[in-house]
Amino acid sequence: MTNMMNIMKDVIAFRRDLHRYPELSGEEYETSRKIQEKLAEYGIPYQTGFAGTGVLGIIEGDQPGPTVGLRADIDALPITEKTDEAFRSTIDGVMHACGHDAHTAMLLGTGRLLMAERHNIAGKVLLIFQPAEEDSPTGGAAQMLEDGVFAEHQPDVLVAQHVWPSLPAGQIGVVPGPIMGNSDRFQITVRGSGGHASMPHDTVDALAAANQIFTALQTIVSRNANPFDPAVITVGKMEGGYRYNVIADEVVMEGTIRTQSDAMKHIIKHRFHEVVQGVASSMQAEANIIYYDGYPATVNTERWARRVKQTAAREFGAQQVPEVSPSLGGEDFGRFLERYPGVYYWLGTSIGEGQKPLHDPGFMLDEAALEKGVTLMRQLALDILKDLKDGHYD
Repeated sequence: MTNMMNIMKDVIAFRRDLHRYPELSGEEYETSRKIQEKLAEYGIPYQTGFAGTGVLGIIEGDQPGPTVGLRADIDALPITEKTDEAFRSTIDGVMHACGHDAHTAMLLGTGRLLMAERHNIAGKVLLIFQPAEEDSPTGGAAQMLEDGVFAEHQPDVLVAQHVWPSLPAGQIGVVPGPIMGNSDRFQITVRGSGGHASMPHDTVDALAAANQIFTALQTIVSRNANPFDPAVITVGKMEGGYRYNVIADEVVMEGTIRTQSDAMKHIIKHRFHEVVQGVASSMQAEANIIYYDGYPATVNTERWARRVKQTAAREFGAQQVPEVSPSLGGEDFGRFLERYPGVYYWLGTSIGEGQKPLHDPGFMLDEAALEKGVTLMRQLALDILKDLKDGHYD
């Protein structure tokens, strides 16, 4: 097998290079070019032209067989980095704060390993480098599918891994069924009529109406949602008003709705519109709602979630595969799993004390965990191909 130490040096160097020069969703031109250069260096054939900057590597085994696809996302976030890393972002206002640099580097390392042993592979491995994962609700997955990323090579199973700072470095988290949630967004523009602070009776206070809407929205989850079917409504931004002695005529509210099941999504969405309009009307204000249906829940196929657990336990020990709970975070990989069976799992990358969460300006990860990410993804590809060829999944 290709020397693992050399591969990991390359993986970490590539990850750090991407981290220094991050690119936002839809702008991953240099990132895509660097991926293509590495694939060429490793002798891996590839195709481009998917969702603008997406790349598909194709590793064909010497023997015929099924096809497994491995996916990594490649875009960064509009965040100014606040770490002391020697390789911190050099691009003001852009940062790999979600680990996509590590995902990309690990997939390249996995591809390099598999390419070196293709003579023993019965089947095909696809390396899917997806842009614009952070660009919710649009995303890059749907566009890759529309652009025919699998037109020539149809996967039987799709796999993705994501760094997870709440898990100790090297541990693996996976659950059957939903592991990530439906992630919708909304914008509410509340309109009233402004005036002088000393004469509120001549106005319709948009700030007062917006605050009533804010409070009433929280009753949807507490009184309309089944407590055993997770749901969250968060208003993350409210803007309005001019100065201390002016009653606001307009307030804009922005937020997100997270659910696990589609049934709960429909309940929350329906009640959201009813509550916003009802409260606004009761306050003699108007409310204009823009609702964005975002990424669907990421729903793991049970047999492939079980395969991740079995392979990870065999490679690292059962204690490294703890029981975990699903997250209501959004993930564009859900759109791939609407079309194909597959699995999405977490790779623990916690640095311990001082760990910041994903999407935080101070987010860092333990690079020592990346070797386990490469090891597991390679072995999963081989195990899944064998499962498919043998016709069993246990």
